[in-house]
Amino acid sequence: MADDRETGDESAPAGDGNMRDALPADLQPGMVEAPYLFPNNSRRKIPAVLYALIGLGCIALYATAGDDPVLINKGTLIAGIVLIVVALYHWQGGWDLSFDEEQALGAATKEVGFPIGHASAQLGWRGLRSRPTWRILLYSNESIPENRGLVLVDGVDGEIIDRFVETNPEDWSAYTS
Repeated sequence: MADDRETGDESAPAGDGNMRDALPADLQPGMVEAPYLFPNNSRRKIPAVLYALIGLGCIALYATAGDDPVLINKGTLIAGIVLIVVALYHWQGGWDLSFDEEQALGAATKEVGFPIGHASAQLGWRGLRSRPTWRILLYSNESIPENRGLVLVDGVDGEIIDRFVETNPEDWSAYTS
């Protein structure tokens, strides 16, 4: 009889010999065909246009409703104005993310001044206008990293916003052989 792990039988009862937890096929590391493309912030402009159109529709409905409408009132006007304000906020926050994580890592590597080993990139947003910013955490290239750094790189134009470099304070002695 075949083991449930080999057959993928999900109806088998979970017990000591049955392993039922597995990644879906689309998340298997070997199945990746192309590099991951990070979503662009400029997509925020699509809902901005929709909000503006609906807001303008609400205002137009209020303006043409007549003297004694039953379902159209000042709430419709206020909703239209609020939707247009939200649309303007989304439009201005729709920055084009033209500097990807590989370019940000390259800029951060030049900035810290030591050869890079392990590194991690995270996209965050700063300020009221939600400007995209890459946060790059870097370690030096030794087996036990001597230095580490954090570099903030603007996602729109690649400008270095800030950097912090220090000798690595972590104790890695337990991991040496």
